[in-house]
Amino acid sequence: MFHTGPPVVSVHPSRAMVDEAFKVQVENLPPGSPVTLHSLHQSEDKDYWEAFGHYVSDHRGTVSVADDLSCGGTYTGKEAMGLLWSMRPVPGSREGLRLRKLNVCIPQLVNISVYSGHVGVGFREQDPLASVLTERWYMAPGVRRIDIKEKGVRGTLFIPHGPGPFPGLLDMWGGGGGLLEYRAALLASHGYASMALEYFNPAEVNTAELELNYFETAFNIVRDHPQVMSDRVGLFGLSLGSIVSISLAAWSSVVKPRCCVCISGNHTHARGGTIGDVFNEFITNVHKVRMDENNYEIWRGMGLPIPDDISQKVDVGKINCPILLVNGDDDQNWPTVESAEDMAQMMRAAGNEHLLTRLEYPDAGHLIEPPYSPHFRATKFLKDGQKGYTASI
Repeated sequence: MFHTGPPVVSVHPSRAMVDEAFKVQVENLPPGSPVTLHSLHQSEDKDYWEAFGHYVSDHRGTVSVADDLSCGGTYTGKEAMGLLWSMRPVPGSREGLRLRKLNVCIPQLVNISVYSGHVGVGFREQDPLASVLTERWYMAPGVRRIDIKEKGVRGTLFIPHGPGPFPGLLDMWGGGGGLLEYRAALLASHGYASMALEYFNPAEVNTAELELNYFETAFNIVRDHPQVMSDRVGLFGLSLGSIVSISLAAWSSVVKPRCCVCISGNHTHARGGTIGDVFNEFITNVHKVRMDENNYEIWRGMGLPIPDDISQKVDVGKINCPILLVNGDDDQNWPTVESAEDMAQMMRAAGNEHLLTRLEYPDAGHLIEPPYSPHFRATKFLKDGQKGYTASI
């Protein structure tokens, strides 16, 4: 069938969760036409992000991103979600940007357009053949968002839709500080009552004297919620949040997690130490920082070698719940793979290695995000009151 009418681009579903795959299709093109599929998103920081792929329409005048090969652009090959995960700041943007959702109560809006020819620059100066707006959500309909400011704890609790009770999670982010809600909102959308915990903000880095009792109190807030299964509450941590999770699982007499999920974490933290002590270690080992070819800082050397002295590490041999370690093999921020190997040896010696599961992703870096999140090499990080760069996050 030959094309009739103007080109049409469609996205199904046009409104979806951020970890839900969509199908992008263009119809009514002339057969054998070179075209460019382009995505554009303006972040809540007012920065623009884009991705694009080069295609050739088939004999029916259609292009299906899920089924056809991209021969160029920000991604190549058959990549159904390439228009999302390969997004990058548009040319001329500020350096070191990171795309993350700030307000989970509104969707991430992505404009999908099709352009004539194989285009690589100047999208704003050209009129697309067709466009469609799609919504990507972190919080599903019916999920409740509850501000938590009690017993000295700061955070946001997300309760799934329905009567419950639900399994619970305490969700802790990393050394950037602040309150990030989007992962907890997404977890709640999948049936887990999840509390995003703020345990310091960037202005508190040098005075972050929080000890385990703050996190124990936060855990109990989740556990004691009437819609949470009190015996099925786990810990979920990224980077510094993983250090906290591992420490709680090994040392706390109050927190008895059902499981731990630790992304890009390590166990080199002395018992009785505070969050501020972790940052003080950075200062002590700053001479081990290297620079890559882009003049971005590589921090992984600061964590090497892994100490042999058990007093300088969390005694993971005392962990008695299942623990999942998720790491990237190209983590230039911290030696997380080496830490995972040392943890495995310690747990093997203690007889609890059967509780350990390890996932390691080739070529992945330190920051492992929800599905289809854009990849980026480096971002700005607040250090000693100034912004620096860290490579391969």
